[in-house]
Amino acid sequence: MTASTTAVPDVASARELGLLLPPGFELGVATASYQIEGAVDEGGRGPSIWDTFSHTPGKVARGETGDVACDHYHRYREDVALMRDLGVDAYRLSVAWPRVQPDGRGAVNPDGLAFYERLVDELLEHGITPLVTLYHWDLPQPLEDDGGWRNRDTAQRFADYARIVQDALGDRVSRWITLNEPYCSSVLGYGTGRHAPGVKDTHAALSTAHHLLLGHGLAVAAMREADPDASYGITLNLEPAQPVSDREADVEAARRSELLSNRIFTDPVLRGTYPDDAREVWGEASDLGFLRDGDLAVTSAPLDFLGVNYYFPARIKAVPHEEPAPALRRVDDLGALPLMLADDDVTEMGWPVDADGIRRLLVWLHRTYPGLPPVYITENGRACADVPEGDVVDDRDRIGYLDGHLRGVVAATEGGVDVRGYYVWSLLDNFEWAAGYARRFGLVHVDYDTQRRLPKASYHWYREVIAARAN
Repeated sequence: MTASTTAVPDVASARELGLLLPPGFELGVATASYQIEGAVDEGGRGPSIWDTFSHTPGKVARGETGDVACDHYHRYREDVALMRDLGVDAYRLSVAWPRVQPDGRGAVNPDGLAFYERLVDELLEHGITPLVTLYHWDLPQPLEDDGGWRNRDTAQRFADYARIVQDALGDRVSRWITLNEPYCSSVLGYGTGRHAPGVKDTHAALSTAHHLLLGHGLAVAAMREADPDASYGITLNLEPAQPVSDREADVEAARRSELLSNRIFTDPVLRGTYPDDAREVWGEASDLGFLRDGDLAVTSAPLDFLGVNYYFPARIKAVPHEEPAPALRRVDDLGALPLMLADDDVTEMGWPVDADGIRRLLVWLHRTYPGLPPVYITENGRACADVPEGDVVDDRDRIGYLDGHLRGVVAATEGGVDVRGYYVWSLLDNFEWAAGYARRFGLVHVDYDTQRRLPKASYHWYREVIAARAN
């Protein structure tokens, strides 16, 4: 990892940053079910595509799985106590579909729902607002056996599941996110095969992207009918696409990248259309045979808020390719690491740090989509090589990252973007998907052998930011 070149904010600047945040600005932390819960065969939970994928040799670094993860299923009270001491306003959690409905359809598992009821009650008892994500990639394996998100019927199954969770938690939960990062579920899961279920098929990537958004819209409609006073949104991972030069070829390549990583999701959700130039870029995979009359009215169901996950920018350089460009090449290119510049500060994930990128992205959304709903940054964080020294984890690079990005959000709000809150990824070190446990994003260090939780320097810094904002 390249050493950080940014001065590390101290406690005084943390307080100053807190005071810069807009009145009522929400500060929280986020996690995901498969990454922290463990207990994969307890309480009636069925297998998910990530159980299958992680147990397939060669799919996850060092053969690691989420079988135990952070053991949050048994230790959730301890983790809520950490949030209480941190002082967060809200906690973004996700519900594991196979824990609630093991087959993805039909019978409901009451023990699975009871776990989330206990968790939500614990949060509320300590004054922490739950923001519940219904799908963070852990599709029940029986649905994948029937085609998964390639199967249009999965969209309706998802809407049914959403209503089941709402029936159980809706008296205590008023804000819901349908999907987390459908780009990753579709492109990485069904296009490049880097994530579960490990399918490599360009057309499947595009059809699953559509079916995911269709499921989002169906779920919003069903849930809003049951509770019109609750708030509903979706979380998209987006990147500001910038050419590395003003050469026409690089500018054109950046336009294609913006379409594939951003507009394939933002246009159907925020405009009710697909981009006009989609066929040009997608080639043979762009016949849109999966699109039916009325679908785009469903995908563009009105939102109460938009969740945005941001980690790094897309720097784009044109490369030689055949004409017309093979669609899989275009999809697969998106799975590559972004281009690096000589002076980049680079995270343990190999991602360049560009705090102003979050401002540019928010401004792009604001200008591109008039009437943009209020935005929450639902994930932002940095992987560091965190090594405890006694009872101290000095993760100064993470502190610098969070400080810079929060200041970028403040700059965006000053430019007119309606951003209501910011959630650090993540509360805990956890199972980082195909990278296994070697990549640590948490404000709290987890010793996976003992499950000991140890707040890092960034935890204490964030507490100062929250306290200053609150006062």
